[in-house]
Amino acid sequence: MLSELARDLAAGKTTAVSLLEAALAKIEKHDGEIKAFLAVEREQALAAAKASDERRAQGKALSPYDGIPIGIKDNIVTKGRVTQCASKILDGFVSPYTATVIEKLQAQGFVTLGRLNMDEFAMGSSTENSAFQVTRNPFDTSRAPGGSSGGSAAAVAAGFLPVTLGSDTGGSIRQPAAFCGLAGLKPTYGTVSRYGLVAFASSLDQIGPLAHTVADVEIIHNIMKGHDPKDSTTMPDSSYTKWSGKLSDVRLGIDEKMLEGLTPEVRASFDKTLAFLKGKVKSVESVSLPNQKFGIPVYYLTATSEASANLARFDGIRYGHRTDNAKNLNEVYEKSRTEGFGPEVKRRILLGTYALSSGYYDAFYGKAQAVRALIQQDYNEAFKKVDAILMPSTPSPAFKIGEKTSDPVQMYLSDVLTVGASLAGVPALAVPGPAEGLPIGMQLQGPNFSEELLFELGKAIESEFPQKRVELK
Repeated sequence: MLSELARDLAAGKTTAVSLLEAALAKIEKHDGEIKAFLAVEREQALAAAKASDERRAQGKALSPYDGIPIGIKDNIVTKGRVTQCASKILDGFVSPYTATVIEKLQAQGFVTLGRLNMDEFAMGSSTENSAFQVTRNPFDTSRAPGGSSGGSAAAVAAGFLPVTLGSDTGGSIRQPAAFCGLAGLKPTYGTVSRYGLVAFASSLDQIGPLAHTVADVEIIHNIMKGHDPKDSTTMPDSSYTKWSGKLSDVRLGIDEKMLEGLTPEVRASFDKTLAFLKGKVKSVESVSLPNQKFGIPVYYLTATSEASANLARFDGIRYGHRTDNAKNLNEVYEKSRTEGFGPEVKRRILLGTYALSSGYYDAFYGKAQAVRALIQQDYNEAFKKVDAILMPSTPSPAFKIGEKTSDPVQMYLSDVLTVGASLAGVPALAVPGPAEGLPIGMQLQGPNFSEELLFELGKAIESEFPQKRVELK
């Protein structure tokens, strides 16, 4: 789609302003129901689109994609614009700087249109934890779009934008991609700069794109990736693996244990996908990821512990919400955080603080890190045998809004198939699988920096199983 838009812009069949106005018209007509956007930055976007058209008229387009609109998850900052992480605690916060990924996209001429809804501080799997609104799945508005990047996924699925940015800590790109029939990438940890991404769990967070096609995901990822001196976790560009082989050379791995507990429709979609790939790859091999069964507790101990530390800075003093009812400094902290944070964020801060507390650190956080190392080792061993691993992205299609909100454990189990790649730091690509009803997502995982191989496998799947699109009226 990005390539098509680029061709139309180059040929003069459309303009950046026309693309933006079309997006704004769709948002105005349908987002009252979908609720993907927290803020549409109309005036700034219009100014950027007009500047793009002027550059193109002068033969000075910044890239083939100059003038294409894009949406940004509300935890990625832009200088001079509000960023709230869908939380009351950051009410009115205006960023003093711009995230590296946004700078890179703007340098290519992309027009940032607005802030997309999310679970507060990226803590959730349904986008029901936003302090401001519940985002709905365009395929069925009674269902969740996934989370935490639900607004990003819904905006693409609804046809508002061709591509959006999300963040993935334990599945927050891949699960919404699966629920909304999209492609989405959690890149290798250290491939994309986190500078300007409001931290949830620093050893897990990564920024990635959501789009209708794997090719569009690949375009955006290649623009964003690369070493950034502002993020010490980013790797040298020489680390990235170039893949120039053939699908017929690929050894594909399957872990049967990861296929337990799937709904019948997800299992059927997986079986059809696997049957197709068997005719494309060199071999299908059984692999074992035995410590994946501990993935959920390890992830939630790790993520909540890091969240507890990262969110300590939101205290009612430096920026954001500050209570009007404090009698002393302790009450400023207590009441500002109580009023500003939602229930799920409070739950995770408390869990993380407990796990890090004296007397419990070794029993909980320390043990979780030891098991995390075993999960990483499992992946390392598996990738000695195979080039990529196939599994579903989620155990079920999109669930009903409100279905799991009363049971946090059931909500956490939505991530059972995605947290492993996050804990290991390896790349994982979500791509739509065959589906009769609601969208169903497949997931391709590979060794560090194997994104190019995953893209080729993903393109093969989507070519065989054309994506379902929503037609909003």
